[in-house]
Amino acid sequence: MSTALPSAIPLTGLAGLKQNWRSDLLSGFLVFLIALPLCLGISMASGFPPSAGIITAIIGGVLVSRISGSFMTINGPAAGLIVVVLGAVQGLGEGDAMAGYRYTLAAIVIASVIQILLGIFKAGRLSSFFPASVVHGMLAAIGIIIMAKQIHVMLGVAPEKGSSLLSTIAQIPHSLVNLNPDIAIIGFTGLAILIIWSVIKNPTLKMVPAPLLVVLSGIALARYFDLEHQHMYLFLPDAHFLPHHEETVGPTFLVAISENFMSSFYFPDFSKIATLEFWEAVVAISLVGSLESLLSAIAVDKLDPYKRHSKLDRDLTAVGFGNLVAGLVGGLPMIAEIVRSSANVNNGAKTQWANFFHGAFLLLFVVLFPRLIHSIPLAALASLLVYTGFRLASPKSFAEVMGIGKEQLFMFVVTIIGVLATDLLIGVALGILTKFAIHMLRGIRPNNLFKIYYTVEHQEPDTTVINLVGAAIFSNFLRLKTELATLEQGKTVVFQLNNTFLLDHTVMEFLHSFQHDYEAQGGHCILIGMESHDAYSKHPLSARRMKPDHMSRRKSDQRGL
Repeated sequence: MSTALPSAIPLTGLAGLKQNWRSDLLSGFLVFLIALPLCLGISMASGFPPSAGIITAIIGGVLVSRISGSFMTINGPAAGLIVVVLGAVQGLGEGDAMAGYRYTLAAIVIASVIQILLGIFKAGRLSSFFPASVVHGMLAAIGIIIMAKQIHVMLGVAPEKGSSLLSTIAQIPHSLVNLNPDIAIIGFTGLAILIIWSVIKNPTLKMVPAPLLVVLSGIALARYFDLEHQHMYLFLPDAHFLPHHEETVGPTFLVAISENFMSSFYFPDFSKIATLEFWEAVVAISLVGSLESLLSAIAVDKLDPYKRHSKLDRDLTAVGFGNLVAGLVGGLPMIAEIVRSSANVNNGAKTQWANFFHGAFLLLFVVLFPRLIHSIPLAALASLLVYTGFRLASPKSFAEVMGIGKEQLFMFVVTIIGVLATDLLIGVALGILTKFAIHMLRGIRPNNLFKIYYTVEHQEPDTTVINLVGAAIFSNFLRLKTELATLEQGKTVVFQLNNTFLLDHTVMEFLHSFQHDYEAQGGHCILIGMESHDAYSKHPLSARRMKPDHMSRRKSDQRGL
């Protein structure tokens, strides 16, 4: 009697549920413990009611998991969309938070239709058009903005209303000096737990999600400080003698959520559909949401122990459909979220049923225990977001980009400054334009920026040779990438790079990923001609340019012909 190997690919659908329900149920429950506080925090930081994030995660789990093209991703609201959604709420609402919320719901609905169309017309591979350093710069800028806004919440001090981003950052020292002691203790306790948990190696302790500990400690401290009732500080009771202090604490520092979950649903208002601000919000939500979701799905595939590959176009369509439903009933936009998805893999999930169970647990919790959600202090949730923001914009991110090449760091920094000084879309556009400028300075001809030159030769037995000529860069590689996706598995693919003038980092990253994935499926992939190029840094995936002596020989050969 033969037994299934541990590496056997798990079944999907109802058969997969029957086969793997124990592991998926456990992982779904652990991810739910992480998702609950993050959904609340992301929702409130986005200018939406606290319940909106939970609505989205429920839809992402219960609905999207059944039609998704991925295997291990968890769908729900993400920190990367906070800046986009909050900007839409404030811009469209013009001071009226509820009106801005409902206008933004309408923008989410239209953006979701665009996402669905992108998926249907197989535009999932368009994610490769965005250089990796520009995407990382966008996320780092988002991290800086999240930290700048949430530090004030963590300290229990509100910055001046209508403050610009730079003003909000400049007010951080003032908030530190004038912090609310009770609230700051809750916030700093949460931050300390997250930092300590990040360095702990014990696998048994790691089974307990750090966000759960942050919430539990926050609830305990909130009860100790009696935040349910308006009163003077319990900590530093003489604080009212100090100037500039908010002297009281109370329920306003706790999550405000209705005990009747059905009252949490709101409907979109399309009355601003003819305005420029509305369509700016639509483009930003669809662009950032689609890009983040695709990149997260690709990243999670690399973590999957079974080496399964997401159907990106189907996944984008499914996320778009989930966003359509979420926008119609009052939810945030969702993506395939990387932190919860990584936890899902680490918790031993096997199929998308783990995503389903995580959504089901959230639904049960908000229906049965709304009072418990109300007892969570805002400062605890803010500490989660400050930590998330720091991870997006950590010094390690700068060092990693610098390691790939100085030009990558330059694009990274330009994108960050562009996003902080203007807005997200303009910042990303500036990063891409910087990349084009660098390529032009390196000698790429204008007609090669968007058109790639290559030949595909099928040789016997079972060998395909791809000869790249000229430059292979992020903006022209999509056509070849699409053709490579049609190659039969289990054969030999040879990339002939002797005639390639320049390979940028995005293409190098793709070739490395393609080689790894193709060989994992039983094929063989060879890169010929790499020795004829000089790398711009010591990083194995840095950009490469043809060596001058090789270029001279090539020109001589061409003249001889």
